[in-house]
Amino acid sequence: MREEQQDAMPKEEVLDKLRFELAFIELGGYERSVREPRKELSVFQESPVCPNYADSERTVPCEECFLMSFVPTEQRNETVPCHHIPLNARGDTVASMEGSGDDFRVHDAFHTWLRGTIRELEAKRIAQAEAIGDV
Repeated sequence: MREEQQDAMPKEEVLDKLRFELAFIELGGYERSVREPRKELSVFQESPVCPNYADSERTVPCEECFLMSFVPTEQRNETVPCHHIPLNARGDTVASMEGSGDDFRVHDAFHTWLRGTIRELEAKRIAQAEAIGDV
C-alpha cells in the first residue's frame, strides 16, 4: 500500500471497507443474477465499496477510491485501475482473469486477497499500537 494514499484515509476506515467487502462476497454479493445468469459481475466495480457503485456515469474519479493504494503505479491510468491489483504471488489480477468464464477462480483469488490484506493491516495496526503503548 502506498504510504501517501494510506495516510489520506485512516487505516481503520480502510479496514472497515475491506471487512465490508469481505462480508459482501461471503454473503454471495458477486454471484450471478437469476435474471441475467450469463452476465459476469465485475469484482470491485459492482461492490458497494466502489465510489461509482450503481452509477453508470462513473462520476467519481477512480483516484478518489481507497483501493488505489493497492494498485501498482504503472497500472493507475487503466480504465478500471482496481482490476489491476495483484491478488496473489503470481500477480494474477481481476483484469488478467476476467472473461475466462471461471468466476470461481476470480472470486477465490479475490477472497484470499481480501482475507490476507485484512490480516496484514490488522497486524500492522496492532504492532503500531504496541510500539506506542496503546495495547
